Amino acid sequence: MDGRGVASEVGPLATVMLHRPGSELLRLTPRNNDELLFDGVPWVARAQSEHDAFADALRGRGVEVLYVRELLEETLVAAPDAAGELLDAALELRSIGPALQSSLRERLAGSSPGALAEVLVAGLSREELADGDGNGLVERMTAPQDFLIAPLPNLLFTRDSSVWLREGVAVTALAMDARRRETSITAAIYRHHPRFAGTPLLYGGDTEHSAWLEGGDVLVLAPGVLAIGVGQRTSPAGVEAFAERLFGAGEADAVLAVPIAQDRATMHLDTVCTMVDRDAVVMYPAIADSLEAYVVTASGVSGPEPFLRAAAAAMDIPQLRVIDTGLDPVTAEREQWDDGNNTLALAPGVVVAYERNTKTNARLAAEGIEVLPIAGSELGTGRGGPRCMSCPVARGAA
Repeated sequence: MDGRGVASEVGPLATVMLHRPGSELLRLTPRNNDELLFDGVPWVARAQSEHDAFADALRGRGVEVLYVRELLEETLVAAPDAAGELLDAALELRSIGPALQSSLRERLAGSSPGALAEVLVAGLSREELADGDGNGLVERMTAPQDFLIAPLPNLLFTRDSSVWLREGVAVTALAMDARRRETSITAAIYRHHPRFAGTPLLYGGDTEHSAWLEGGDVLVLAPGVLAIGVGQRTSPAGVEAFAERLFGAGEADAVLAVPIAQDRATMHLDTVCTMVDRDAVVMYPAIADSLEAYVVTASGVSGPEPFLRAAAAAMDIPQLRVIDTGLDPVTAEREQWDDGNNTLALAPGVVVAYERNTKTNARLAAEGIEVLPIAGSELGTGRGGPRCMSCPVARGAA
């Protein structure tokens, strides 16, 4: 598996998968942004400009950038059979009924790879139906701007639908209705794109992975040591099933299940804690002393115990250093909401962070962490920072 594999959060980043925001963001309106998990209606051109600057910052440090939209289209070219899997996920009988399901499947299966990829990502509204696309009850009773295939604006957050480990990739199970179809795209790319031929699928792709598990909750603390948040987006059952599979594959020795608050501000573990060096994390001050962990190994479960102590023991280091942001409660809450703790490590002691979190970034710099600031005023409307927007495919040894 040359050129692929992730054994830590901070090893030199070699290859990353991003999704440049596209026309799916143009589907967001004040009427549907809550349902589609955005806190507002972003200025799409600015979001694209910010994302391009993010990608350029990564390339400037020698990182290879892959784009989901391009990989999807290339997958459909290389493996036409993948279209059937993707259409199965997009054309749900319970949503569009048999008449539209049949006619849309026939039309979309015959469209070009580029056109099909666009519909799979950007969605399809009733007013965009072509002549001959059925004459059933659903078509007649659906408002023109309502979706027959929902758009996927959260595809921007490539971290959540898959997790790369040392010898393969895990496809996750997303908790929210607005995001569940993202995994069909990710799985199709890993199964059928020539770039990923021979990649072991460590998890996902069958019914046993239906318990919620999202990549934003998974931190690879060290080779064989994972911390997984349990809260709004990842369930205890999801952690247990994932851990069992990883133990069997030799991909993990210890999994720390970390309870976090089940709300929007702390939807994933990486919204409150990310690694910034081999032995250091930046963490939301309000939880640094209270975060706990259950330690799961092949022989059983222990705990809970303090997260920092459990993590250091599992990583076999004296202690896990916490960057003390030293923020007053109001500033800490503001910068946590703006993804101040959601950093992406490019190498030990080098991270990408949103520029707006000036206090957190200043403390990181004071502790010897190099911060590459990027703009995110529009990207942040979906509540995700640099780590959320990136899926590392390959990292060097830390």
